[in-house]
Amino acid sequence: MDEKEKQERFNRIATNRTNKILDMLRLLGNCSNTSNYSYSEEQVKKIFLAIENEVKEQKSKFGRKEKNKKFSL
Repeated sequence: MDEKEKQERFNRIATNRTNKILDMLRLLGNCSNTSNYSYSEEQVKKIFLAIENEVKEQKSKFGRKEKNKKFSL
């Protein structure tokens, strides 16, 4: 597989997987509706700590540690 094919494959797969993750996070956000669910602040902290830790773990696999980098378009 040449470099161009690898890049195209990465773009396709990473886009699909990222969209799935974003959709699932939006679904998780639906659980914040207190008309349907009851939860404690501790439960919320535990959920987001687990998500944040996993994001950090996966980000580290890409080997880029850009500190204090500002976002811009």
